[in-house]
Amino acid sequence: MTTWAQVYDPFNNPWLSTIAAALPVVVLLGAIAIFEIRAHFAALIGLATAIAISVLAFGMPLSMASMAAVYGAGFGLLPIGWIVINIIFLYQLLNEKGEFGVLQQSISSISDDRRLQLLFIAFSLGAFFEGAAGFGTPVAVTAAMLMGLGFSPLASSGLSLIANTAPVAFGALGSPVIALSAVTGLDLLALSGMIGRQLPFFSMLVPFWLIWAFVGFKRMMEVWPAILMAGISFAVPQYLVSNYHGPWLVDVVSAMISMACLAAFLRVWRPKNPMKEMPARYGTSTEQAAPPVNVDRGAVIKAWIPWLIFSVLVFAWGTPQVKAWLDSIWVLKLPVAGLHNLVQKVPPVVVKPVAEGAVYALNLLSAAGTGILLSAIISGFLVGYSPAGLVRMYARTLHLTRYSLATIACMLALGFVTRYSGTDATLGLAFARTGILYPFFGALIGWLGVALTGSDTSSNVLFGGLQRVSAEQIGVSAVLMASANSSGGVMGKMIDAQSIVVASTATKWYGHEGTILRFVFFHSLALAALVGLLVFGQAYIWPLTLLVH
Repeated sequence: MTTWAQVYDPFNNPWLSTIAAALPVVVLLGAIAIFEIRAHFAALIGLATAIAISVLAFGMPLSMASMAAVYGAGFGLLPIGWIVINIIFLYQLLNEKGEFGVLQQSISSISDDRRLQLLFIAFSLGAFFEGAAGFGTPVAVTAAMLMGLGFSPLASSGLSLIANTAPVAFGALGSPVIALSAVTGLDLLALSGMIGRQLPFFSMLVPFWLIWAFVGFKRMMEVWPAILMAGISFAVPQYLVSNYHGPWLVDVVSAMISMACLAAFLRVWRPKNPMKEMPARYGTSTEQAAPPVNVDRGAVIKAWIPWLIFSVLVFAWGTPQVKAWLDSIWVLKLPVAGLHNLVQKVPPVVVKPVAEGAVYALNLLSAAGTGILLSAIISGFLVGYSPAGLVRMYARTLHLTRYSLATIACMLALGFVTRYSGTDATLGLAFARTGILYPFFGALIGWLGVALTGSDTSSNVLFGGLQRVSAEQIGVSAVLMASANSSGGVMGKMIDAQSIVVASTATKWYGHEGTILRFVFFHSLALAALVGLLVFGQAYIWPLTLLVH
């Protein structure tokens, strides 16, 4: 089969080409946020639009567009859907046995203030799961935990999405930065250090932003010492580890220090005006939080053991050594027929034409979801399930997540069609034409990439080369702009359709994805713009220029 070279301006008019490229995204987000079409139908409509635009406007052969959709759907189910179903399985197991009631009491022993519970779980604990596993794991875990503590579905899902920003650039054991280095040819430690000089500002800001979004400015300021402790104890290790060690353990180390410092601080400090009720504007919880009871130390330990097992196994599954060992036992790599190495990226997105690989890795053993499944099975036996009981609960979980899995598959299919057709690159090039303002808009390219693909790693692969080429053309640091792609991308994580579906599934609030998207969209865009302003300052304004070197 002959190769096909991507075309980034099929109408010989950048404005018309950009509008055409944006149409699938506009249709998808509009269907969810404005018309409130159920997510799996909206995803199908968006996918159909993406295929039509790719074939009719950008000239991609229909067979290639179809295979890109199949490839994306497969990636959506494994590894992403595999993570979602197994974390929901673990949650279902523990929730049915009442372990969340004990978990609630143990967290309340740290603080019974809703603001501080949110801070500890969504920001500090969520960052650990982002560093250990990435993908949808932190949102699924923290949203489910908050629901178990009596938070409403909107608060649990929306606020978990906002919190899951600052750690995303370093992702699962540094994967996004490693991928960025691979596609740009830039030094890994230079990229790690640059991102580590950008994100600590937002690691300080996001905890304040999170609580402000939850309760407003006045009630946020009542707990500012705790928020500052959580932020600074994350930001400082994030800077030190990323600049003097590398990208691999940034989130894990920073999150563990943040959790320890915040828990210790709350033993000696309490807010003068505790907040034990949910703000009325979030609605009521669909789950009844356990009433306050006295629980002994043994019960608390038992309630936390499943999450300790989960953390250990997920972290182990994320290490390159364990992954390599499991893949050596069994992995099936399948070149996608009719697509692999048949699509060419061309300048100006890349320096010279390069073939796009398309190899689906059926790596069930090394997938993060398998580690989660193993932790769920072990935990299920520990809390008293029989093998038959585990099977029944898994069947129930499959039924519960059936629409979510279909939605995730369609969302990733759409993302892969835009990637292989080059329509996403057309959108990126529109930002790249902004000249002296490019450092600001370069961060928004990363934001757009994550919003489209659901992954900072994928956004870096998609736009990393474009960032380097554009930076060299306008005369700013290539390391700065490649890093900006990753740092700006973290703010797109809260609006990507995949994450929103994960959040709605974890909170059993399926069908309300439009409500969640509307809740987080302003926060996502505003924070992305702030990243853009920081990067612009790094490029041109002293003393921020000192952060580049």
